[in-house]
Amino acid sequence: MFFERHLFYFLVDILYKIILFFPALFVTIILKTRSIKQQEIEHSWWVADADGQILGRFASQIAQILRGKHKPDFTPHMDMGDCVVVVNAEKIRVTGKKKTNKEYFRHSGYPGAQSFTNLKLMRKTHPERIVKNAIRGMLPHNRLGRKILGHLKVYSGSDHPHHAQNPKVMEF
Repeated sequence: MFFERHLFYFLVDILYKIILFFPALFVTIILKTRSIKQQEIEHSWWVADADGQILGRFASQIAQILRGKHKPDFTPHMDMGDCVVVVNAEKIRVTGKKKTNKEYFRHSGYPGAQSFTNLKLMRKTHPERIVKNAIRGMLPHNRLGRKILGHLKVYSGSDHPHHAQNPKVMEF
């Protein structure tokens, strides 16, 4: 045991001296993760047609584009997603019994001032809120999520005022 320990330290000492005197033989490769800067981020524009799409599946795909997860240099703490224009929000589909059972909750901040709205009434009055609420739930619930939600534009009709940005059509 005593001899084996001294032999081990002797070999380690010899290896240390070889590395010290001949560093060119032991080249180390240093890999660094490159983080993207805010100036290098490009926000492109997309237009998505919600006609006949299922709400949850559609919202998850839009949330990934808004977040920027489709880009190879995705950074979780930065707003690097694209801007998305959703048209035909009133023609979105839901499955199961959500047409009758789904409710949206609001609260004004005053005691007892909570209100519930079902999907049927929401579709008549504010159909764009259906899509926007579904996408909001799939984004981070912090300052970054609120900033990313600003890149989402939802319209109930088939026309939108963002033709100047030359949005690409999103295929599903």
